[in-house]
Amino acid sequence: MAEAKNVTFDSIMRDLEARKFVPVYYLMGDESYYIDQISDYIAAHVLQPEERDFNQTILFGSDVTGSQIADYARRYPMMSEYQVLIVKEAQNIKQTEALEKYFKAPMPSTILVMCHKNGKVDGRKKEYVKAIQSAGILFESQKLKEKELPGFIENYLKARQVSIDAKSTQMIADNIGSDLSRLTGELKKVILSLPEDHKKVTPQIVEDQIGVSKEFNSYELRDAIVNRNVYKANLIIKYFDENPKAGSIYSFLPMLFNYFQNLMIVYYAPNNKSQEAVAEWLEFSKPWLAKDYMTGMRNYAAMKVMQIISKIREIDAKSKGLDNPNTPPGELMKELIFYILH
Repeated sequence: MAEAKNVTFDSIMRDLEARKFVPVYYLMGDESYYIDQISDYIAAHVLQPEERDFNQTILFGSDVTGSQIADYARRYPMMSEYQVLIVKEAQNIKQTEALEKYFKAPMPSTILVMCHKNGKVDGRKKEYVKAIQSAGILFESQKLKEKELPGFIENYLKARQVSIDAKSTQMIADNIGSDLSRLTGELKKVILSLPEDHKKVTPQIVEDQIGVSKEFNSYELRDAIVNRNVYKANLIIKYFDENPKAGSIYSFLPMLFNYFQNLMIVYYAPNNKSQEAVAEWLEFSKPWLAKDYMTGMRNYAAMKVMQIISKIREIDAKSKGLDNPNTPPGELMKELIFYILH
């Protein structure tokens, strides 16, 4: 049986679609999206509709013990090849000894799905982990990094025959963030808004459907800072100060920190002269994602980048009330942008 590190969401889904099932799917981690996708697919596709009443059971970890789950799992299916047992909130299960015993000799006719969100199996329980791996699949669903979001957005839309330009991709990534359940929900809304004869996402569609400000947004601010456009950056900050719902220091601080942190990393790259080499160094899926970092190196010296990162940390602390008795967020925004651009 493959170890968890060799198991991916795509490999699991390929096998499920080919109806290659294993007795146990232990799905754990901080990203609930992949856990839900796998468990929902199993619930919808393993059994025929007429088989589910007698052969598909959903339990909750806080309501059952490990012993009770093992008892359910050892039952035989009724007039069906399989029974499906889905345990939600598996992180709340007490008394896992009986489960460990079951994992060592699982029923081949039972497909047991354990959904363990917001964490993972205690690594000190080595025998328990080994038993899970011997029974089936142990999968850790990890949060995507910020730099992985554009690739996820592109692939999600491509799989649904929808194209998107680079600016729209970055706007969505910057404004929605790495909560994949929310992100895919917004993408579905965008897809539904597209006409049948023109399945392409543009910045205007992103603004209309996701609610990004039509005047200015965080992407526009980032672009102005990358290109050291002093006038536009100050115009956007003024707009944000007057329209807090359009953008605030709490929304763009992580975005700017991420950009300048990556820019600092680029300065240490063995080859930072080509866009392709920089993209590879930053582990970006597409070379065009490194374009802003090539521009950033032309506009910001390495020492200035280090100072900006330090300033962002200082402003972040002040925005949370540390060493800041009365400076409002709007003034902190202006202070930071002035420091970056001068």
